Amino acid sequence: MSSRDLILGRVRRALADVRRDDEQAVPRTYLREHGERNAAETVDLLAENLADYRAIVHRTDTAGLPGVIAELLAAHGSSSVLAPPALPEEWLSATEVTRVADRAGSTPHELDEVDSVVTACALAIAETGTIVLDGSPDQGRRRITLVPDHHICVVRAPDQVVPSVPLALERLDPTRPLTWISGPSATSDIELDRVEGVHGPRTLEVVLVSGDGGE
Repeated sequence: MSSRDLILGRVRRALADVRRDDEQAVPRTYLREHGERNAAETVDLLAENLADYRAIVHRTDTAGLPGVIAELLAAHGSSSVLAPPALPEEWLSATEVTRVADRAGSTPHELDEVDSVVTACALAIAETGTIVLDGSPDQGRRRITLVPDHHICVVRAPDQVVPSVPLALERLDPTRPLTWISGPSATSDIELDRVEGVHGPRTLEVVLVSGDGGE
């Protein structure tokens, strides 16, 4: 018998005399968000917390997005970029960088050869500076954002920006493969020496896109 079986057995014995109608929902009285902000202030908070996690934040409007992506790829020196199958074609229309197809059979070694990846997101959380991907066609499989060294993530603001984690959970589908990203991949040793790019992208660039002229 495994340790898991022993623990579950003890739980069952402890609940043996509890009737189903005696069970009560646990009251959840925690704050759903901290403070009151309008949409613009929520986006500003997201940008501040993303930067605090060492993500690089850019702002533009819909018309300027292809140019921004092209500039970021050029600045990174990228010669190849991987994009999910449903990424809008116009997002990469201003760059001549070779586009790599997202194939289910791609090995980690092949993905490691790709210079950059561009994706959309499911949403972004302002209070924690977190980007959430859910594997939708414009975001692709989880591995394409964990292996390449440079990730450009596009967030539609304010539509995809929520203030807090509780509000984010209400909008996310728990059955999807959720990836929560707070800054570039990083770890530190016992002396707190930070090393980036150990188990994910060394560089995370987030483009906040407004639909009405940007900022």
